[in-house]
Amino acid sequence: MLQYKEVTSLAEWQQVLQKSNERPALVFKHSTTCPISARAFREFQAYLSGTPNSNTDYVMVKVIESRPVSNQVANDLHVRHQSPQAILVQNKAAVWDTSHGSITETRLKQVLNHG
Repeated sequence: MLQYKEVTSLAEWQQVLQKSNERPALVFKHSTTCPISARAFREFQAYLSGTPNSNTDYVMVKVIESRPVSNQVANDLHVRHQSPQAILVQNKAAVWDTSHGSITETRLKQVLNHG
């Protein structure tokens, strides 16, 4: 199973953003107090425990505990903040995003594994 990295500082987020020039990153924004987000997080974990794209970095931002990072992600990527939210980042830009009930293992496979 591939692991995700929790991003808790603006410096860590800048590293993720910079590295997206070399390889894509999937950012999962998670609210630890929301049952919808808990379900989306299970789908994210199910995707990672299956056959995830190994050429992608996976990161999680907790939107309450790491609010400055969460806000910076929205600002840098020009994506309206939602929670839960999945954002695919390539070359410092959001190339795909979805939120809430649309975050499923199947949808992540479609987007990240191209089918």
